Formats: sequence, structure tokens, C-alpha cells
Amino acid sequence: MDSLIRPLIPNKAAFGRHETFSLRYSWLTKGFQAFQHDNKIFTSDEATVRLGVGKNMVNSIRYWLRATQILETKPEGLQTTEIGKAIFSEHGWDPYLEDEATLWLIHWLVCSNAELATAWFWFFNCFHKSEFTVDEAANALVEFVNQNLTGKHSERTVKHEINLILRMYSQTRSMAKLDLEDVLDVPLVSLRLISLGGTTQHYISRPERRQNLPLDVIGFAVNEVFNQRKVSSLPIADLMYGEKHGIAIGSAFRLTEGELLSKLEDLIKRYPGIFNINETAGINQLFRDKDDVESLSFLRHHYESREGIYA
Repeated sequence: MDSLIRPLIPNKAAFGRHETFSLRYSWLTKGFQAFQHDNKIFTSDEATVRLGVGKNMVNSIRYWLRATQILETKPEGLQTTEIGKAIFSEHGWDPYLEDEATLWLIHWLVCSNAELATAWFWFFNCFHKSEFTVDEAANALVEFVNQNLTGKHSERTVKHEINLILRMYSQTRSMAKLDLEDVLDVPLVSLRLISLGGTTQHYISRPERRQNLPLDVIGFAVNEVFNQRKVSSLPIADLMYGEKHGIAIGSAFRLTEGELLSKLEDLIKRYPGIFNINETAGINQLFRDKDDVESLSFLRHHYESREGIYA
């Protein structure tokens, strides 16, 4: 089956297309539903009025809708995706991001999109320093770009991506100058994947247990990796750290090795007959016994088993 994962391709990379704006709480819902009502909204002269933002923000909303893969570009133009419709339609599973699972899912959809969110893909899948300065991360990203990507990429623009990642995922020191409303409008900060260090320009992003990471989001991600790789088994180490420059679930969610294994074992218990773990040639591997499993089925289980608005 098809996968939403967009792996790293040297001649397909994107930097700076967000107009320097980080993702905000209301943008995905507002932009997605506006697009459903009018698929020409982002090229319309009335876009700024109808979306209630400036022109650069209109472009940024369009970018984030594509980076989170709830809209996709087809030969015939921009279109909604199945996952976009399932979650963000007016009667979708969680159009207003009231369930933290949706934030974890958005994070996964961005950091598994190497084509449009190249810096996010690199930071969460390939950059393994648990403590770093802004300059260390920025210089490491520039080195990665120079060694692995083709085409011309402005060093300044590439470095600036690190600042935006930190703004999206941590209470950066610059936020002290922002209004409380602006700080609260950055949804992925609540995942606590990046935190402030003890000194200026110092940050921490280390593996932890992540007990608030829903199992069904892990199930979705694991199934997506199987679909993208088109295999029936994957070494646990690959799921933790990825192939060379590949998607790494453990790293993307900043999980410890023990916690990833524990979540995989819980996944097997929840979905018997789909996944199992066996040792082959001395290597622990996760097997998928069915190759027709729909990734959305894991999310459906999560949202539709919830009480209230998710029932």
C-alpha cells in the first residue's frame, strides 16, 4: 500500500518556504476547511480577507498544509489527502486539535516529509546530539546539506531553519518577548521534544519514555514505514535509528531503545495477527504478517474509541 512518508531524495529538498512563520494552532483547520469549500483559495485575491491573515501568512498556511501532508500536489493541482479529510473536515476526528494524539501525528507527518520539510526530517531522524547549541545544530545541518543534497541552497536560509524548529518545539528564550497568546499558539511545544538548556543558545532533545505518546500513533508510523520500505520485516535497530538518512521512529519521537521496544510489544498485544517480534540471524526484527493493513485503521481505533466527540 502507498505511504505518506517522503524519503530523502538529493534533488528534492525544501528550505524556507514557510515565510519564516512557524505552524500555529488554527492554521491547519482554517486552511484545510477553506480549501474544501474553495480549492482556489490560495490563489484567490480574497485569500487574505477570508483567512484573516496577511499575504505572507497565506503562503505559509499553504506550505504547512502540504508539509503536514493534509494537502498534496497532484498533476491536476492541490488536493486533500485521506488523512486530512479524516481529521480536519468539519465532522472529522479532531479538527480543532483537542486530542494530543493529533499533535503527535502532525509531528510525525512533518518529520517524515523529507521533500517539503527537509530540516525537520534531518533534525528528528538524523541529528542525534541530545544537547547542542543553536550554532552546532545549524552548522551540522549545513554540512548535511552540502554532503547529501544537490542544487543550490542558501546557507543563511538553511541555518535559519534551526531557529524555526526551536521556536516550534520549545519555549525558546525569544518567546519571553512575545505575547502570551502568541506563545500558546504554537501547538508542538506541548510535546516537549526540545527544551531549554542551562545557558543561552543551549538546548536539549534527548530520548525519554514519552508515556503520553499514544500507541495507535506508533502503530500508524510503524505501518507507514513498512509500506514505504515494501518489506515484511524490519530490524528493531532500523526502527530506532533508521537506515542511512532514513526514517527512524525511535529518533523521530525521541524514545529510548527500551521504550520503543516496550511500545512495539504493546502494539503486538493490541493488534494480534498483524505484528510480531522474532529473532532472525541474531537480530531482533519486527514482522508484519499482513501487507494490506491500512495505516488509517490505527488512528480510527484511537479516535473512535474515545468518549464524547470521538465516539
